[in-house]
Amino acid sequence: MRRIDLRKANAARSNTIRDINRQIVLNYVRELGPLSRADIARETALQRSTISLIVDELRVDGLIEEVSGESTGGRPPSLLSLRTADAVAIGVDLGTVKTVMASSDLAGRVLEQQEFPTDKDVKETLRKIVQYAQQLSGKTRRTVEGIGISLPGVVDPETGNSYVPHFNWRNAPIAETLKHATSLSVSIDNDANAAALAELWFGRPEIREVRDFILVLVEEGVGTGIVFDGQVYRGEGGTAGEFGHMTIGTGAPVECAVGSRECWEAFASERAALARYRKLCRPNGSNDVSFANLMDLALRGERNGRRNRRYREREW
Repeated sequence: MRRIDLRKANAARSNTIRDINRQIVLNYVRELGPLSRADIARETALQRSTISLIVDELRVDGLIEEVSGESTGGRPPSLLSLRTADAVAIGVDLGTVKTVMASSDLAGRVLEQQEFPTDKDVKETLRKIVQYAQQLSGKTRRTVEGIGISLPGVVDPETGNSYVPHFNWRNAPIAETLKHATSLSVSIDNDANAAALAELWFGRPEIREVRDFILVLVEEGVGTGIVFDGQVYRGEGGTAGEFGHMTIGTGAPVECAVGSRECWEAFASERAALARYRKLCRPNGSNDVSFANLMDLALRGERNGRRNRRYREREW
C-alpha cells in the first residue's frame, strides 16, 4: 500500500476517480490493443458497466475505435483499438540550443517537424513556439488534441512553476501563453521526465516491459527521469530527478549553468566532454566539433576521442 501524506491529501471526488479510470482504460487499449471490454475488465477489476461508459466517452472523443477480431466460427468479436487516423498531438522540445517541434499521431509517428534556434529572450522563444504551433495545426486536417512541452530545468506540472537555469527563466508563462494563443490544452514537464515517458511508451520492448527504471539524460545539463511502477516519479515540486547541480568535486572543465565548477553538470555534460577534447587537441584547435561528432570519433577509435573518457575518469 502506498503511504499518503495526510497533511496534503485531498479526498478523491467522483470526477477525479472517473478521470483516473479513463486514463487506465486508455492506457490498456494503447499498450495491449486491440482487446475486448472483457479483457480490460479482467486486467483492471473495473465493473463492465464502468468500462462501457468510459469506452463510449473515448469513442466520442475520437481516441479509440472498435475493430473486428478474428472469428472462431461465429460472429467476429468486437475489439478496441487506439484511433491513430484522426487525433494529433503537438510536441515541443525546448532545448538550450534549439527548439524542436513536431506533430504526431497517437502511436507516436511524426507527421510534420520544425525547428529553430532557442532565443535567450523568453518572449521571443514563446513567439516562435506559438507561430510554429499554429503552422503545425494548420498543416493537418486531423483534430489536434493538445500540446506537450519539455523544458531543460525544474518543472512542477501541477502548478506550472518552472526554472530553466541556462537562461535564468523563473516561472515563465510558457504553458499559459501557448494555451491562450491556440485554445488547446497544454502540459509541461522536465525534459528527462519526458524522455523517460517516451521510452516507457514507445521505446524498445526491453524498456517498455519494465515498470521501474531510471533514465539519465546528458545534454547541456544532466538529469534523470525516474519511473516507478510505470509512472514518472517527480517528487516535491518536480525535483526528484534533479541531481545535475549536486557537488561532486572541484576544478571541472566548464562552469555549469549557474557558474559552479563542482557539480555533475560541470563534469559530465556535453559541454564538459567537448572542453576536454579541445584541450587534448591543442594546438590544433577542433573548436568546430559537436558532441555528435565527438561520439563518432571515439567510436571510430580516434585517439583523443577515446582519451577523453579516461581523462574524465581521472578527474573524478
